[in-house]
Amino acid sequence: MSQEILNKITEAIKHNVHGAVEHAEFSYDFPIITVNKDHIHQVLSFLKTDPELNFHFLTDLTGMQTEDEKHLGVIYHLHNMVKNQRVRIKTFFPMIHPEIPTATDIWLGANWMERETYDFFGIRFKGHPNLKRILNMDEMDIFPLRKEYPLEDQSREDKDDKMFGR
Repeated sequence: MSQEILNKITEAIKHNVHGAVEHAEFSYDFPIITVNKDHIHQVLSFLKTDPELNFHFLTDLTGMQTEDEKHLGVIYHLHNMVKNQRVRIKTFFPMIHPEIPTATDIWLGANWMERETYDFFGIRFKGHPNLKRILNMDEMDIFPLRKEYPLEDQSREDKDDKMFGR
C-alpha cells in the first residue's frame, strides 16, 4: 500500500460524504482514516458499494477506549480482495453516549463482531437485530474492557496500577 492509495480513498470519501473525514494518516504501511461518528454508516456503505474502491469484505470490527479514557471508538478493517487493498476506518464518541449505527445491514458478518464489542465495551449499535451479550454472562453489569475498574485488589500494597500501563 502507499500514501497514494490513502489519498485516493480519502478524496473519494470527502467527495461523496461531505464532512465525514476528520483525519487520515499512513501508519506502519496501513492507511487509517478517522471518520465523524455521524457519517460512519454512509462512509462504510460507500466504501463497500463504490465500484472503484470495492471494500466488500469486513475483516474485523472491534472497540477501543482512548488514552484520555473519556471516549470510546470502533475500528473497522476493510479489504478489497480483488486489488488486495486494506483500510482501517476509525470513529470515536463520548463514553457517556456510546452508540453508533449498526453495520449489519452492510455486512451480515458484522453481527457477531458488534455483539462482542457490545459485550466487552458497552458500545450500542443502533439498529442491530439482536444486540445482547455473546461471551459474558447476561447478569454482568459491567463492560470488562473499559478502563473504569482497578486491575488489582485495592487492599494489596504490593501491586500498583502503574505496572499495568495506568
